[in-house]
Amino acid sequence: MKPDEFAQRVLGWYDAHGRKDLPWQQDKSPYRVWVSEIMLQQTQVATVIPYFARFMEALPDVQALANASDDEVLHLWTGLGYYTRARNLHKAAKQVVAEHGGEFPRSVEGLMALPGIGRSTAGAIASLSMGLWAPILDGNVKRVLARFGAVEGWPGEKGVHDRLWRMAERYTPQNRVQHYTQAMMDMGATLCTRSKPSCLLCPLKEGCEARLLGEPTRFPGSKPRKVLPVRQCVMPLLLNEEGEVWLQRRPPSGLWGGLWSPVQLDSQEVLTAWLQSRPLAIAHTEALPALRHTFSHFHLDIQPVLVRVHGVGGVAEAGEVWYNLREPGRLGLAAPVKKLLKQIEAHLPSPA
Repeated sequence: MKPDEFAQRVLGWYDAHGRKDLPWQQDKSPYRVWVSEIMLQQTQVATVIPYFARFMEALPDVQALANASDDEVLHLWTGLGYYTRARNLHKAAKQVVAEHGGEFPRSVEGLMALPGIGRSTAGAIASLSMGLWAPILDGNVKRVLARFGAVEGWPGEKGVHDRLWRMAERYTPQNRVQHYTQAMMDMGATLCTRSKPSCLLCPLKEGCEARLLGEPTRFPGSKPRKVLPVRQCVMPLLLNEEGEVWLQRRPPSGLWGGLWSPVQLDSQEVLTAWLQSRPLAIAHTEALPALRHTFSHFHLDIQPVLVRVHGVGGVAEAGEVWYNLREPGRLGLAAPVKKLLKQIEAHLPSPA
């Protein structure tokens, strides 16, 4: 199938069936498209929509994001995971304001110079919000192109990745590029799905080599599997008489960078020593149900320990906070920490 016919079929499908009412498609701007694209990395549209609405209400433009505190940004991101995305979003906003006068660069190369923006994300921002010719290759588009061309192998391999980029460049039209880009993402999300593709409804079915072979789900190839290692830790949940839990801010880089969390210790023995090293009047300790949290490269088994303490709270050292569970502040919390805090709500002391 020639590129012109490919694009015409995709655009025809978009006109009839494409998604045109997503929140970031309204009042379209580079800022709104950029935030949505970063949120949509590793995250489904249905999950992103409420987060996007809250984020836009609190931080409606790039200047507001640049001026926001780290805690505000991470609080708005809490639950979306992959927190490096939020930290890079914040850094990029500051760079856009400081170096570009609050206007996003109008080229793929300029956008890629901002933290957290790769080639495909830059292409999406440039095409969707600026109408520039800029191919994209997100997960949905990779799947459509890999099946259309029966491209063997895992897209994470350089040779496969490069071939898919060449296909993306070949088929992206000069005209209506923003509609074509949206259509390709929509087709991957709604028709050319991972496990049960709706081939009979696809506008590209006549030329799709994977369909002609009768095995569309064979493409693209899967990432080679490896067994995730398991790490273990103990987390003390210090709870005072006011219903406050002690948290500390994690270092800006690394696991849960910049978020607030109980201290993460290696063992019960280390916990005992850590508690003895702090000026605490401990009334009671109790092991709570364990929690497993899975990252992309390992499982973390968390053993929470409720530690009831007397006579502390309110004022904390720098980088520490007594977090009031009854009137929670706007802090960035990792998803498993939110679950742990939920666990101890049943253990809160009665209000005075």
